[in-house]
Amino acid sequence: MIMNAAIPIVHIYRASRPIDLRKGIDGISSIVQSLLQMDPYEHSLFIFTSGSRNRIKILYCDGSGYWLMLKRMDKGRFKWCIGSSDTITISEKQFARLIHGFPISGGRYKFV
Repeated sequence: MIMNAAIPIVHIYRASRPIDLRKGIDGISSIVQSLLQMDPYEHSLFIFTSGSRNRIKILYCDGSGYWLMLKRMDKGRFKWCIGSSDTITISEKQFARLIHGFPISGGRYKFV
């Protein structure tokens, strides 16, 4: 578990498929509930990418409200692996690799 003085993060979930990143907090939390069948209030990070994979959005609920973070790559794309499920649970180390543009693992996933 990632732990900051005020922000506990239980899990880090990465969606397998790209979404329309024009969506805001309500649209993305709706995707977490309906498509991923998960609870957006569970103190977890939910990471999504655009179809071009040059942007990611991260949704987080800290108990008093939502955070919506966006990162855009100036050059290159995020290394996004396609899994067999809608979400993949990743570790803190994999999260750090992902947001810096590196593949999260060399394992059984196909990177696109």
